[in-house]
Amino acid sequence: MSDLTSSRYPLLPAITAGFVAVLVGYTSSAAIIFQAVKAAGATDAQLGGWLTMLGIAMGITSLGLSLRYKVPVLTAWSTPGAALLVTSLPGTTLNEAVGIFVFTSALTLFCAVTGLFARIMNLIPGAISSAMLAGILLRFGLEAFASFQFDLPLACVMCLTWLLARRWQPRYAILLTLVAGLVTACAQGRFGGALPAIHIAWPVWTTPHFTLASLLSIGLPYFLVTLASQNAPGIATLNAFNYAAPTSSLMGWTSLTSLLLAPLGGFSVCIAAITAAICMGPDVHPDKRQRWQAAAAAGCFYLLAGLFGGAIGLLFTLMPATLIHLIAGLALLNTIGSSLQQALENVQQRDAALVTFLVTASGLTLAGMGAAFWGLLAGMICWIAQRKNVTTLTK
Repeated sequence: MSDLTSSRYPLLPAITAGFVAVLVGYTSSAAIIFQAVKAAGATDAQLGGWLTMLGIAMGITSLGLSLRYKVPVLTAWSTPGAALLVTSLPGTTLNEAVGIFVFTSALTLFCAVTGLFARIMNLIPGAISSAMLAGILLRFGLEAFASFQFDLPLACVMCLTWLLARRWQPRYAILLTLVAGLVTACAQGRFGGALPAIHIAWPVWTTPHFTLASLLSIGLPYFLVTLASQNAPGIATLNAFNYAAPTSSLMGWTSLTSLLLAPLGGFSVCIAAITAAICMGPDVHPDKRQRWQAAAAAGCFYLLAGLFGGAIGLLFTLMPATLIHLIAGLALLNTIGSSLQQALENVQQRDAALVTFLVTASGLTLAGMGAAFWGLLAGMICWIAQRKNVTTLTK
């Protein structure tokens, strides 16, 4: 069979997937980022600069790593980490906050250089990785169909468009659904708030200040949450789609970028999971070797959002919640299905995969760690215990 070429399969589905990934990234967590930056003591002007730097950081790393490895590598800020910062940073100076970001980036870089994180990830069975991904994405599927009770007309128009497009133009189903949703929302007058002014907000250097108390009380928890609840699911997503991406190199480049840009506001650069999954499905391209183009396109959209000081990100947040939930859920539908299939294929790992899936999907949060971490831990414990039982029975 000859290789699939870009001429036979145009780039528009990949570009659409990249746009949807950035759209979901901003709308799902931009509010948390705003709160985290404010908690760090930043002014409105500094907030714009930080959003500029974050967009540029995500854009450079997503575009650069996808081009370098020809794998759909999408980066993101740490949403679980930002949520922790919202409650931890009040009372801390902005300089101390930047010191915390530099400290955690350096620790992550150490884990990447030593290969420690890669060795840990290699111990995780594929069924458990797939189950964790399915558990992470489940809420997007549930929110998509729960939208019918909040905005029936918009939900019906979008789902009907998606069904017809899947029948006649499956490669453009998400694009056509997005267009139908935007047109319907505009007709309903559903876009709230005034449009933000489009301008470039230049980042300002903030000299980091290190205190032992802030590094131990905020820095270490932030490092653990980011590693376990953001980077681990991100690498697991790549593994679930059978992409042999170099874990240590990806972690090294993202943490180095965060280390260098932290004083300018790039406080967190991690491997994405949810938004990356949007760029990895068969709707992007039938050939998995070509799906890196979607992540590269997302990198370009992140650069555009960053160059205008987050104004485009703020514009994304004005979109109706129903539109966002539906477009995200429909874009991830195939990924949820394939992840569940891969998780349950291996009979010997099925119980561990189900435990991982259910704990992750539960939204459990303990000791500052998110459900993805606890789902992974619970699944690994179940898998190890069952392996011992199997060994005992066969003796």
